[in-house]
Amino acid sequence: MTALTLLPFFPLFSFLILIIFSKRLNWQLATVIALSGVGLSFLASVLLINDLYAVSQSSDISAGVRESLWTWFMLGEHEVQVAFFLDPLSAVMIAVVTGVGWLIHGFAAAYMREDENYSRFMAYMNLFICAMLILVLADNLVLLYLGWEGVGLCSFLLIGFWYQEPGNAIAARKAFIVTRIGDTLLALGLFYLFLETNTLNIQEILAQQDSSPLSSEAAWWIALLLLGGAVGKSAQLPLHTWLPDAMAGPTPVSALIHAATMVTAGVYLIARMQGVYLQAPDILNLVAWTGSLTLLIAGIAALAQEDIKRVLAYSTMSQIGYMMLGLGAGANVAAITHLMTHAFFKALLFLTAGAIILAAHHQQNIFHMGGLLKRMPLISILFVIGIAALIAFPGTSGFVSKEAIIGQLWQSPTAGPAFWWMAILGAFITSLYSFRLVFITFFGQYRGQHELHPQRHFLLLVPLCMLAVLAILGGYIPTNLEQVFVAVDAPDSQSPSWLHSVAIGLPLVAIVVAYVIYFPRANATEPVPGKGSLYRFSRNGLGFDATYDALLVKPFVKLAKLNRHDAIDLLVQLISWNAFTWNSAAKAIQSGRLRWYAATLGIGTIILLLGVML
Repeated sequence: MTALTLLPFFPLFSFLILIIFSKRLNWQLATVIALSGVGLSFLASVLLINDLYAVSQSSDISAGVRESLWTWFMLGEHEVQVAFFLDPLSAVMIAVVTGVGWLIHGFAAAYMREDENYSRFMAYMNLFICAMLILVLADNLVLLYLGWEGVGLCSFLLIGFWYQEPGNAIAARKAFIVTRIGDTLLALGLFYLFLETNTLNIQEILAQQDSSPLSSEAAWWIALLLLGGAVGKSAQLPLHTWLPDAMAGPTPVSALIHAATMVTAGVYLIARMQGVYLQAPDILNLVAWTGSLTLLIAGIAALAQEDIKRVLAYSTMSQIGYMMLGLGAGANVAAITHLMTHAFFKALLFLTAGAIILAAHHQQNIFHMGGLLKRMPLISILFVIGIAALIAFPGTSGFVSKEAIIGQLWQSPTAGPAFWWMAILGAFITSLYSFRLVFITFFGQYRGQHELHPQRHFLLLVPLCMLAVLAILGGYIPTNLEQVFVAVDAPDSQSPSWLHSVAIGLPLVAIVVAYVIYFPRANATEPVPGKGSLYRFSRNGLGFDATYDALLVKPFVKLAKLNRHDAIDLLVQLISWNAFTWNSAAKAIQSGRLRWYAATLGIGTIILLLGVML
């Protein structure tokens, strides 16, 4: 077996060992097994990417490298195989999943050391890596869907890992149910796609677009259904409400699943199926609208959050919105580059937040922190590096990727100036809530109820330092993504000369605004005096949860209660009566008389013969 075929199985083997022997493994052995599984996958990824790059220098690799393991099942006349496909797009994804995942695993080993179910936790983390690798390497959409559902299952298990707390179990169920809506839409899209193309092999589908493209109606519906799946997994409007509540899981879970990998699955799906979306320009425009509205709404909600992890959760939604906007505008290379850089700096932010939470005795309210720059200088500096990349400060990886997206919006045939202004406003809001978080958390006096106990375990600090380096330099990693995507023609008109200056300068202006508004409140123990209705509205996610609760949840619960008292009782009585009647009839037939049995057998045989002859 080659490195490509073995890649997803290293973490799978680790999962099996950890879950089978979980009660017998001490912390050291469980850590070695967990880190080895992901580490071997990362090593295999590096070797594969190096080979792919070497081949690209001498030949065209647009077709990618394919390895088949076995035939899974037959779909009509077609074989559905367990096969993996590697090209520059999937190469970027496996590098992010295994590289960032390995660093997060190292941090998790120290963060979760005292947990009695440590081995089970690391087993779930390894299973998630396996599922995500299957998703991004899948040669066909059936195998992709297997990985898609796998990451959903692992997300449920990890968000609700501390299920003894009712809120954690509720958050896990919410994430599972909301994303299931998107998963159902994706499944319908795959059925429709197979009906139209008679295949679910990704490369065969994309190759057909040149010779026999989809009808406009079919392309429209398929692209829309695939987008429905993408917005569920990537927490975009209107299926975004699960992500902030998912912060109930352990902080390494937030970093791995809800910052670096799972939430990017929808972005990967749309990028991979670019050939379908180019045949449905209206849906491509809808992708841009979805991303732009999500990045604005999430940014506004982040301005009012008091939990450090919820601020970062809304930030994740906003940055995924930039990726969606880039895909909708035809800036595919920039969007996937931002996916990669976002994984670096957002994992850094979540993990440094985890180090702070651990030192503060699991306190997550930023108004009960403060003064951390003096008390935890290294962690504070690392956090600010992540913030700098998040706001696209010049010289950071976030600047390289986000500015590449914004720079292509003005002249995009599917986007245009309106989307450019929304992206710029989103950048201003991002800088505003980011430095609100910095000034309140790291400046002023410490306002916590318990003395800080910073942890200095090397497994906590080494991953953070490596992620900090990537947050600064990661945007300059070559990707060769231009070989994957079809270039979208832009208008010949010239963009205004001031666009670039405004894109760079406005987030810097937002830092000054944040200083004026929030720095004087660095010693406050309350967010804003009086906590006005607008503040509460933003803190509650702009009312989406309340709206869904009123329109969908409460009517369903009320109907269920009515059925429980009326219809269900009637149904139970009807079933009971039928069961009693059939039981009486069966008892009458079973008399125990052999002559009766022989007679009924003979009569039945005659009836069957007459039916056959007539």
